Amino acid sequence: MSLTSGLNSVQSIFNNTGQQSSVVSTNIANVGNSDYVRREASITTSLSGAQVVSISRAQETALLAQYLQSNSKDSAQQTLVTGLESLKSLMGGNDYETSPSTYLSAFQQALQTFATSPSSTTAAQSAVTAARDLANSLNTASDGVQSIRADADAEIATQVSSLNTLLSQFETANNAVKLATATGADTSSALDEREKLLKQISSIVGVTTAVRDNNDMALYTSDGTVLFETVPRTVTYVPTTTYVAGTEGNSVYIDGVALDAGEGSTTSASGGLQALLQLRDDIAPTFQAQLDEIAKSLVQAFSETDGSTSAPGLFVWTTASGTSGGTPSDSDDITGIASSISVNLAVVTSEGGDATKLRDGTISGITDLNSAGDSGFSDNLDALYTALTKQRSFSSDAGLSTTQSLMDYASSSIGWLEQYRSDATSASENTTAALSRSDEAYSNEAGVNLDEELTLLLDIEQSYKAATKILNVIDEMFKSLLDIAS
Repeated sequence: MSLTSGLNSVQSIFNNTGQQSSVVSTNIANVGNSDYVRREASITTSLSGAQVVSISRAQETALLAQYLQSNSKDSAQQTLVTGLESLKSLMGGNDYETSPSTYLSAFQQALQTFATSPSSTTAAQSAVTAARDLANSLNTASDGVQSIRADADAEIATQVSSLNTLLSQFETANNAVKLATATGADTSSALDEREKLLKQISSIVGVTTAVRDNNDMALYTSDGTVLFETVPRTVTYVPTTTYVAGTEGNSVYIDGVALDAGEGSTTSASGGLQALLQLRDDIAPTFQAQLDEIAKSLVQAFSETDGSTSAPGLFVWTTASGTSGGTPSDSDDITGIASSISVNLAVVTSEGGDATKLRDGTISGITDLNSAGDSGFSDNLDALYTALTKQRSFSSDAGLSTTQSLMDYASSSIGWLEQYRSDATSASENTTAALSRSDEAYSNEAGVNLDEELTLLLDIEQSYKAATKILNVIDEMFKSLLDIAS
Protein backbone atom coordinates (compact mmCIF):
# COMPACT_ATOMS: atom_id res chain seq x y z
CA MET A 1 0.00 0.00 0.00
CA SER A 2 1.40 3.39 -0.98
CA LEU A 3 1.59 6.31 1.44
CA THR A 4 -1.06 8.14 -0.54
CA SER A 5 -3.52 5.25 -0.37
CA GLY A 6 -2.76 4.97 3.34
CA LEU A 7 -3.60 8.62 3.85
CA ASN A 8 -6.84 8.13 1.91
CA SER A 9 -7.76 5.21 4.18
CA VAL A 10 -7.07 7.27 7.29
CA GLN A 11 -9.17 10.13 5.94
CA SER A 12 -11.99 7.67 5.20
CA ILE A 13 -11.83 6.31 8.75
CA PHE A 14 -11.92 9.82 10.23
CA ASN A 15 -14.92 10.74 8.08
CA ASN A 16 -16.76 7.55 8.97
CA THR A 17 -16.11 7.73 12.72
CA GLY A 18 -17.12 11.39 12.72
CA GLN A 19 -20.49 10.60 11.17
CA GLN A 20 -20.97 7.50 13.32
CA SER A 21 -20.17 9.30 16.54
CA SER A 22 -22.56 12.10 15.55
CA VAL A 23 -25.38 9.57 15.06
CA VAL A 24 -24.61 7.78 18.32
CA SER A 25 -24.44 11.08 20.21
CA THR A 26 -27.84 12.06 18.85
CA ASN A 27 -29.21 8.68 19.94
CA ILE A 28 -27.78 9.09 23.44
CA ALA A 29 -29.20 12.60 23.71
CA ASN A 30 -32.68 11.20 23.02
CA VAL A 31 -32.47 8.16 25.29
CA GLY A 32 -35.46 9.38 27.32
CA ASN A 33 -37.52 10.56 24.37
CA SER A 34 -40.31 8.04 23.66
CA ASP A 35 -41.08 9.76 20.35
CA TYR A 36 -37.55 9.32 19.00
CA VAL A 37 -36.59 6.33 16.86
CA ARG A 38 -32.98 5.15 16.89
CA ARG A 39 -30.71 6.05 13.94
CA GLU A 40 -27.89 3.93 12.57
CA ALA A 41 -25.07 4.84 10.19
CA SER A 42 -24.73 2.20 7.48
CA ILE A 43 -21.20 1.55 6.16
CA THR A 44 -20.23 -0.21 2.96
CA THR A 45 -16.86 -1.01 1.39
CA SER A 46 -15.70 -0.50 -2.17
CA LEU A 47 -12.44 -0.05 -4.09
CA SER A 48 -12.31 3.41 -2.58
CA GLY A 49 -12.52 1.99 0.95
CA ALA A 50 -15.23 2.00 3.61
CA GLN A 51 -17.70 4.84 3.75
CA VAL A 52 -21.02 5.82 5.38
CA VAL A 53 -23.61 5.52 2.65
CA SER A 54 -26.78 6.26 4.63
CA ILE A 55 -28.26 6.99 8.03
CA SER A 56 -31.21 4.68 8.51
CA ARG A 57 -34.10 4.82 10.97
CA ALA A 58 -35.06 1.71 12.95
CA GLN A 59 -38.54 1.39 11.46
CA GLU A 60 -40.70 -1.45 12.86
CA THR A 61 -44.04 -1.21 11.06
CA ALA A 62 -45.67 -4.33 12.52
CA LEU A 63 -44.72 -3.46 16.10
CA LEU A 64 -45.90 0.12 15.61
CA ALA A 65 -49.29 -1.14 14.36
CA GLN A 66 -49.56 -3.38 17.43
CA TYR A 67 -48.72 -0.45 19.71
CA LEU A 68 -51.34 1.78 18.08
CA GLN A 69 -54.02 -0.88 18.53
CA SER A 70 -53.06 -1.47 22.17
CA ASN A 71 -52.98 2.25 22.83
CA SER A 72 -56.49 2.72 21.39
CA LYS A 73 -57.90 -0.19 23.38
CA ASP A 74 -56.33 0.92 26.64
CA SER A 75 -57.43 4.53 26.17
CA ALA A 76 -61.02 3.36 25.62
CA GLN A 77 -61.01 0.99 28.59
CA GLN A 78 -59.50 3.55 30.96
CA THR A 79 -62.05 6.14 29.85
CA LEU A 80 -64.86 3.68 30.53
CA VAL A 81 -63.52 2.82 33.99
CA THR A 82 -63.22 6.51 34.87
CA GLY A 83 -66.86 7.05 34.00
CA LEU A 84 -67.99 4.01 35.99
CA GLU A 85 -65.94 5.15 38.97
CA SER A 86 -67.77 8.48 38.77
CA LEU A 87 -71.10 6.65 38.92
CA LYS A 88 -69.89 4.62 41.87
CA SER A 89 -68.72 7.77 43.65
CA LEU A 90 -72.16 9.27 43.01
CA MET A 91 -73.64 6.34 44.93
CA GLY A 92 -71.35 6.87 47.92
CA GLY A 93 -68.21 4.97 47.03
CA ASN A 94 -67.24 1.45 48.04
CA ASP A 95 -70.21 0.78 50.33
CA TYR A 96 -72.77 2.62 48.16
CA GLU A 97 -73.99 4.28 51.34
CA THR A 98 -75.85 7.10 49.53
CA SER A 99 -77.53 4.86 46.95
CA PRO A 100 -81.35 4.61 46.71
CA SER A 101 -81.00 0.94 47.70
CA THR A 102 -79.43 1.93 51.03
CA TYR A 103 -82.08 4.55 51.75
CA LEU A 104 -84.85 2.16 50.68
CA SER A 105 -83.65 -0.35 53.26
CA ALA A 106 -83.61 2.37 55.92
CA PHE A 107 -87.13 3.42 54.94
CA GLN A 108 -88.34 -0.18 55.13
CA GLN A 109 -86.97 -0.47 58.66
CA ALA A 110 -88.57 2.85 59.68
CA LEU A 111 -91.88 1.72 58.21
CA GLN A 112 -91.67 -1.54 60.16
CA THR A 113 -90.95 0.35 63.37
CA PHE A 114 -93.96 2.58 62.75
CA ALA A 115 -96.12 -0.49 62.09
CA THR A 116 -95.16 -1.97 65.48
CA SER A 117 -95.89 1.36 67.23
CA PRO A 118 -98.68 2.96 65.14
CA SER A 119 -99.64 5.37 67.92
CA SER A 120 -96.14 6.87 68.11
CA THR A 121 -95.87 10.27 66.42
CA THR A 122 -92.09 9.99 66.68
CA ALA A 123 -92.13 6.74 64.73
CA ALA A 124 -94.48 8.35 62.19
CA GLN A 125 -92.17 11.31 61.69
CA SER A 126 -89.13 8.99 61.45
CA ALA A 127 -90.84 7.03 58.68
CA VAL A 128 -91.64 10.24 56.79
CA THR A 129 -88.07 11.47 57.25
CA ALA A 130 -86.72 8.17 55.88
CA ALA A 131 -89.10 8.51 52.92
CA ARG A 132 -87.82 12.02 52.23
CA ASP A 133 -84.23 10.78 52.41
CA LEU A 134 -85.12 8.08 49.88
CA ALA A 135 -86.74 10.57 47.51
CA ASN A 136 -83.79 12.94 47.86
CA SER A 137 -81.36 10.11 47.07
CA LEU A 138 -83.25 9.41 43.85
CA ASN A 139 -83.23 13.10 42.95
CA THR A 140 -79.50 13.40 43.64
CA ALA A 141 -78.66 10.21 41.77
CA SER A 142 -80.72 11.22 38.74
CA ASP A 143 -79.17 14.69 38.61
CA GLY A 144 -75.72 13.17 39.06
CA VAL A 145 -76.22 10.73 36.19
CA GLN A 146 -77.19 13.57 33.89
CA SER A 147 -74.20 15.59 35.09
CA ILE A 148 -71.93 12.68 34.17
CA ARG A 149 -73.54 12.59 30.73
CA ALA A 150 -72.96 16.33 30.33
CA ASP A 151 -69.32 15.95 31.37
CA ALA A 152 -68.89 13.14 28.83
CA ASP A 153 -70.47 15.33 26.16
CA ALA A 154 -68.06 18.16 26.95
CA GLU A 155 -65.10 15.78 26.84
CA ILE A 156 -66.28 14.47 23.47
CA ALA A 157 -66.25 18.03 22.15
CA THR A 158 -62.74 18.54 23.53
CA GLN A 159 -61.43 15.34 21.97
CA VAL A 160 -63.01 16.13 18.60
CA SER A 161 -61.30 19.51 18.62
CA SER A 162 -57.99 17.88 19.54
CA LEU A 163 -58.43 15.27 16.81
CA ASN A 164 -58.99 17.90 14.14
CA THR A 165 -55.89 19.76 15.31
CA LEU A 166 -53.80 16.58 15.31
CA LEU A 167 -54.97 15.68 11.80
CA SER A 168 -53.98 19.12 10.56
CA GLN A 169 -50.55 18.72 12.14
CA PHE A 170 -50.33 15.22 10.68
CA GLU A 171 -50.87 16.66 7.20
CA THR A 172 -47.91 19.00 7.70
CA ALA A 173 -45.70 16.16 8.96
CA ASN A 174 -46.81 13.83 6.17
CA ASN A 175 -46.04 16.45 3.52
CA ALA A 176 -42.58 16.91 5.06
CA VAL A 177 -41.97 13.16 4.82
CA LYS A 178 -43.08 13.06 1.19
CA LEU A 179 -40.88 16.04 0.28
CA ALA A 180 -37.80 14.59 2.00
CA THR A 181 -38.40 11.24 0.31
CA ALA A 182 -38.79 12.80 -3.13
CA THR A 183 -35.64 14.90 -2.81
CA GLY A 184 -33.52 12.17 -1.23
CA ALA A 185 -33.10 14.14 2.01
CA ASP A 186 -33.02 12.62 5.49
CA THR A 187 -36.59 11.70 6.47
CA SER A 188 -35.85 10.65 10.06
CA SER A 189 -37.02 13.79 11.89
CA ALA A 190 -40.14 14.13 9.78
CA LEU A 191 -41.00 10.46 10.34
CA ASP A 192 -40.51 10.88 14.09
CA GLU A 193 -42.94 13.81 14.13
CA ARG A 194 -45.49 11.94 12.04
CA GLU A 195 -45.27 8.89 14.30
CA LYS A 196 -45.62 11.04 17.41
CA LEU A 197 -48.86 12.52 16.07
CA LEU A 198 -50.08 9.07 15.07
CA LYS A 199 -49.72 7.83 18.64
CA GLN A 200 -51.72 10.78 19.95
CA ILE A 201 -54.45 10.23 17.36
CA SER A 202 -54.73 6.55 18.33
CA SER A 203 -55.62 7.46 21.91
CA ILE A 204 -58.67 9.38 20.64
CA VAL A 205 -59.87 7.06 17.90
CA GLY A 206 -58.77 3.63 16.69
CA VAL A 207 -56.54 4.01 13.65
CA THR A 208 -54.96 1.82 10.97
CA THR A 209 -52.37 2.99 8.46
CA ALA A 210 -51.47 2.41 4.84
CA VAL A 211 -48.16 3.59 3.35
CA ARG A 212 -48.20 4.40 -0.34
CA ASP A 213 -45.75 5.72 -2.93
CA ASN A 214 -43.32 8.39 -1.83
CA ASN A 215 -43.78 7.37 1.84
CA ASP A 216 -47.25 8.91 1.84
CA MET A 217 -49.43 7.62 4.68
CA ALA A 218 -53.23 7.27 4.77
CA LEU A 219 -55.21 6.80 7.99
CA TYR A 220 -58.44 4.92 8.56
CA THR A 221 -60.53 4.35 11.66
CA SER A 222 -60.80 0.82 13.05
CA ASP A 223 -64.10 0.37 11.18
CA GLY A 224 -62.62 1.52 7.86
CA THR A 225 -63.76 5.15 7.68
CA VAL A 226 -61.22 7.44 6.00
CA LEU A 227 -59.56 9.65 8.58
CA PHE A 228 -56.73 11.07 6.47
CA GLU A 229 -55.92 10.59 2.82
CA THR A 230 -53.74 13.33 1.32
CA VAL A 231 -55.76 15.79 3.37
CA PRO A 232 -57.49 15.33 6.75
CA ARG A 233 -61.14 14.39 6.74
CA THR A 234 -63.48 16.62 8.71
CA VAL A 235 -64.53 15.43 12.17
CA THR A 236 -67.71 17.22 13.27
CA TYR A 237 -69.66 17.32 16.50
CA VAL A 238 -72.35 19.58 17.95
CA PRO A 239 -72.21 19.60 21.78
CA THR A 240 -75.32 19.44 23.96
CA THR A 241 -74.86 21.77 26.91
CA THR A 242 -77.76 20.66 29.12
CA TYR A 243 -78.76 17.10 29.90
CA VAL A 244 -81.94 15.83 31.54
CA ALA A 245 -83.29 12.29 31.49
CA GLY A 246 -84.29 11.47 27.95
CA THR A 247 -81.94 13.93 26.28
CA GLU A 248 -80.20 12.36 23.30
CA GLY A 249 -76.68 13.52 22.59
CA ASN A 250 -75.44 14.18 19.08
CA SER A 251 -73.25 11.81 17.08
CA VAL A 252 -69.62 12.30 16.13
CA TYR A 253 -69.16 12.27 12.37
CA ILE A 254 -65.90 11.40 10.63
CA ASP A 255 -66.01 12.19 6.93
CA GLY A 256 -69.80 12.16 7.22
CA VAL A 257 -69.95 8.72 8.88
CA ALA A 258 -71.29 8.46 12.44
CA LEU A 259 -68.84 6.97 14.93
CA ASP A 260 -70.27 3.97 16.78
CA ALA A 261 -70.28 3.81 20.57
CA GLY A 262 -68.47 1.01 22.36
CA GLU A 263 -70.27 -1.96 23.86
CA GLY A 264 -69.78 -4.13 26.94
CA SER A 265 -67.72 -3.90 30.12
CA THR A 266 -64.72 -5.14 28.12
CA THR A 267 -65.52 -2.42 25.68
CA SER A 268 -65.41 -2.88 21.94
CA ALA A 269 -64.39 0.78 21.67
CA SER A 270 -61.08 1.86 20.20
CA GLY A 271 -59.99 5.24 21.50
CA GLY A 272 -61.51 7.54 24.07
CA LEU A 273 -64.25 8.93 21.80
CA GLN A 274 -66.15 5.67 21.41
CA ALA A 275 -65.90 4.96 25.14
CA LEU A 276 -67.29 8.41 25.96
CA LEU A 277 -70.19 7.78 23.59
CA GLN A 278 -70.82 4.46 25.33
CA LEU A 279 -70.85 6.12 28.74
CA ARG A 280 -73.12 8.95 27.60
CA ASP A 281 -75.57 6.98 25.43
CA ASP A 282 -75.64 3.50 26.97
CA ILE A 283 -74.38 3.10 30.53
CA ALA A 284 -75.69 6.32 32.07
CA PRO A 285 -79.14 6.11 30.39
CA THR A 286 -79.49 2.47 31.50
CA PHE A 287 -78.73 3.41 35.09
CA GLN A 288 -81.13 6.34 34.80
CA ALA A 289 -83.82 3.92 33.61
CA GLN A 290 -83.23 1.80 36.71
CA LEU A 291 -83.61 4.85 38.97
CA ASP A 292 -86.82 5.77 37.15
CA GLU A 293 -88.20 2.26 37.62
CA ILE A 294 -87.51 2.47 41.36
CA ALA A 295 -89.22 5.87 41.59
CA LYS A 296 -92.22 4.75 39.52
CA SER A 297 -92.67 1.66 41.67
CA LEU A 298 -92.56 3.73 44.85
CA VAL A 299 -95.35 5.96 43.57
CA GLN A 300 -97.35 2.86 42.59
CA ALA A 301 -96.76 1.00 45.85
CA PHE A 302 -97.77 3.91 48.06
CA SER A 303 -100.64 5.23 45.98
CA GLU A 304 -104.11 5.28 47.53
CA THR A 305 -107.33 4.06 45.91
CA ASP A 306 -111.00 4.04 46.76
CA GLY A 307 -111.62 1.17 44.39
CA SER A 308 -112.34 3.23 41.29
CA THR A 309 -109.93 6.13 41.61
CA SER A 310 -106.20 6.03 42.37
CA ALA A 311 -103.97 8.90 43.43
CA PRO A 312 -100.34 9.17 44.61
CA GLY A 313 -100.07 8.90 48.36
CA LEU A 314 -96.78 9.15 50.24
CA PHE A 315 -94.70 9.68 47.09
CA VAL A 316 -95.67 12.22 44.43
CA TRP A 317 -93.97 13.41 41.27
CA THR A 318 -94.03 16.21 38.73
CA THR A 319 -94.44 15.86 34.99
CA ALA A 320 -92.14 17.53 32.45
CA SER A 321 -94.74 20.30 32.05
CA GLY A 322 -94.62 21.03 35.79
CA THR A 323 -97.99 19.51 36.75
CA SER A 324 -98.57 16.87 39.40
CA GLY A 325 -98.40 13.36 38.02
CA GLY A 326 -100.92 10.63 38.67
CA THR A 327 -100.39 6.99 39.56
CA PRO A 328 -98.41 5.43 36.70
CA SER A 329 -99.25 2.02 35.25
CA ASP A 330 -96.71 -0.75 34.69
CA SER A 331 -96.56 0.04 30.98
CA ASP A 332 -95.96 3.77 31.44
CA ASP A 333 -92.49 4.94 30.45
CA ILE A 334 -91.92 7.93 32.70
CA THR A 335 -88.38 8.95 31.84
CA GLY A 336 -86.93 11.22 34.50
CA ILE A 337 -89.44 10.52 37.27
CA ALA A 338 -86.52 9.86 39.65
CA SER A 339 -85.50 13.50 39.36
CA SER A 340 -88.93 14.84 40.41
CA ILE A 341 -90.18 12.32 42.97
CA SER A 342 -90.80 13.76 46.42
CA VAL A 343 -92.76 13.12 49.61
CA ASN A 344 -96.29 14.47 49.78
CA LEU A 345 -96.27 17.61 51.95
CA ALA A 346 -99.49 16.40 53.57
CA VAL A 347 -97.36 14.22 55.88
CA VAL A 348 -94.47 16.65 56.45
CA THR A 349 -94.89 18.22 59.87
CA SER A 350 -92.64 21.20 59.13
CA GLU A 351 -94.91 22.05 56.20
CA GLY A 352 -98.09 21.83 58.27
CA GLY A 353 -98.77 18.20 57.45
CA ASP A 354 -99.64 15.24 59.65
CA ALA A 355 -97.31 12.21 59.59
CA THR A 356 -100.03 9.91 60.97
CA LYS A 357 -101.89 10.18 57.65
CA LEU A 358 -99.43 7.54 56.44
CA ARG A 359 -100.92 5.17 59.03
CA ASP A 360 -104.52 6.04 58.23
CA GLY A 361 -104.21 6.09 54.41
CA THR A 362 -105.59 9.61 54.14
CA ILE A 363 -102.68 11.34 52.42
CA SER A 364 -104.38 11.84 49.04
CA GLY A 365 -107.75 12.69 50.59
CA ILE A 366 -109.70 10.13 48.62
CA THR A 367 -109.61 7.39 51.27
CA ASP A 368 -109.75 6.96 55.04
CA LEU A 369 -108.78 3.46 56.07
CA ASN A 370 -108.94 4.30 59.80
CA SER A 371 -112.27 6.08 59.96
CA ALA A 372 -112.67 5.04 63.61
CA GLY A 373 -109.51 7.01 64.49
CA ASP A 374 -107.89 4.01 66.21
CA SER A 375 -104.38 5.04 67.30
CA GLY A 376 -103.32 1.39 67.20
CA PHE A 377 -104.43 0.88 63.60
CA SER A 378 -101.60 -0.81 61.65
CA ASP A 379 -103.28 -2.64 58.77
CA ASN A 380 -102.30 0.00 56.21
CA LEU A 381 -98.71 0.15 57.46
CA ASP A 382 -98.45 -3.64 57.28
CA ALA A 383 -99.79 -3.57 53.73
CA LEU A 384 -97.32 -0.86 52.70
CA TYR A 385 -94.45 -2.80 54.26
CA THR A 386 -95.53 -5.91 52.35
CA ALA A 387 -95.75 -3.90 49.12
CA LEU A 388 -92.00 -3.35 49.23
CA THR A 389 -91.34 -7.09 48.99
CA LYS A 390 -94.17 -7.90 46.59
CA GLN A 391 -93.27 -9.15 43.11
CA ARG A 392 -93.61 -6.39 40.50
CA SER A 393 -93.15 -5.87 36.79
CA PHE A 394 -90.32 -3.67 35.55
CA SER A 395 -89.33 -2.40 32.13
CA SER A 396 -86.93 -4.54 30.11
CA ASP A 397 -85.19 -1.37 28.90
CA ALA A 398 -83.44 -1.00 32.25
CA GLY A 399 -81.26 -4.07 31.80
CA LEU A 400 -82.47 -5.95 34.89
CA SER A 401 -84.92 -8.78 35.56
CA THR A 402 -88.43 -7.65 34.72
CA THR A 403 -90.09 -9.47 37.63
CA GLN A 404 -88.87 -9.03 41.20
CA SER A 405 -89.66 -7.07 44.35
CA LEU A 406 -88.85 -3.38 44.67
CA MET A 407 -86.30 -4.14 47.40
CA ASP A 408 -84.58 -6.73 45.21
CA TYR A 409 -84.72 -4.45 42.17
CA ALA A 410 -82.98 -1.60 43.98
CA SER A 411 -80.32 -4.01 45.20
CA SER A 412 -79.95 -5.48 41.70
CA SER A 413 -79.40 -2.00 40.29
CA ILE A 414 -76.38 -1.48 42.52
CA GLY A 415 -75.22 -5.01 41.73
CA TRP A 416 -75.46 -4.25 38.01
CA LEU A 417 -73.33 -1.13 38.38
CA GLU A 418 -70.76 -2.82 40.60
CA GLN A 419 -70.48 -5.86 38.31
CA TYR A 420 -70.06 -3.62 35.25
CA ARG A 421 -67.42 -1.55 37.03
CA SER A 422 -65.59 -4.60 38.38
CA ASP A 423 -65.48 -6.29 34.98
CA ALA A 424 -64.36 -3.09 33.30
CA THR A 425 -61.62 -2.61 35.89
CA SER A 426 -60.33 -6.15 35.35
CA ALA A 427 -60.35 -5.56 31.60
CA SER A 428 -58.46 -2.29 32.07
CA GLU A 429 -55.69 -4.14 33.88
CA ASN A 430 -55.39 -6.44 30.87
CA THR A 431 -55.33 -3.59 28.35
CA THR A 432 -52.73 -1.74 30.42
CA ALA A 433 -50.55 -4.85 30.50
CA ALA A 434 -50.99 -5.35 26.75
CA LEU A 435 -50.04 -1.72 26.10
CA SER A 436 -46.99 -2.08 28.32
CA ARG A 437 -45.85 -5.18 26.45
CA SER A 438 -46.42 -3.52 23.07
CA ASP A 439 -44.56 -0.41 24.16
CA GLU A 440 -41.67 -2.49 25.48
CA ALA A 441 -41.46 -4.59 22.31
CA TYR A 442 -41.49 -1.54 20.09
CA SER A 443 -39.03 0.33 22.30
CA ASN A 444 -36.62 -2.62 22.29
CA GLU A 445 -36.55 -2.61 18.50
CA ALA A 446 -36.90 1.07 17.69
CA GLY A 447 -35.91 2.90 20.86
CA VAL A 448 -32.48 3.87 22.17
CA ASN A 449 -30.64 1.41 24.42
CA LEU A 450 -28.01 3.38 26.31
CA ASP A 451 -25.78 0.36 26.95
CA GLU A 452 -25.73 -0.54 23.26
CA GLU A 453 -25.00 3.02 22.21
CA LEU A 454 -22.13 3.36 24.69
CA THR A 455 -20.66 0.04 23.50
CA LEU A 456 -20.90 1.24 19.91
CA LEU A 457 -19.25 4.50 20.89
CA LEU A 458 -16.32 2.54 22.35
CA ASP A 459 -15.98 0.61 19.07
CA ILE A 460 -15.94 3.89 17.16
CA GLU A 461 -13.30 5.19 19.53
CA GLN A 462 -11.13 2.14 18.83
CA SER A 463 -11.45 2.72 15.09
CA TYR A 464 -10.43 6.32 15.60
CA LYS A 465 -7.39 5.28 17.67
CA ALA A 466 -6.38 2.78 15.00
CA ALA A 467 -6.57 5.52 12.37
CA THR A 468 -4.39 7.83 14.46
CA LYS A 469 -1.75 5.10 14.80
CA ILE A 470 -1.72 4.56 11.04
CA LEU A 471 -1.38 8.31 10.58
CA ASN A 472 1.56 8.41 12.97
CA VAL A 473 3.29 5.59 11.05
CA ILE A 474 2.76 7.43 7.73
CA ASP A 475 4.10 10.60 9.32
CA GLU A 476 7.27 8.79 10.43
CA MET A 477 7.70 7.32 6.97
CA PHE A 478 7.37 10.75 5.37
CA LYS A 479 9.96 12.11 7.77
CA SER A 480 12.34 9.29 6.86
CA LEU A 481 11.89 9.97 3.17
CA LEU A 482 12.56 13.65 3.69
CA ASP A 483 15.69 12.86 5.71
CA ILE A 484 16.96 10.60 2.90
CA ALA A 485 16.23 13.24 0.31
CA SER A 486 18.10 15.88 2.27
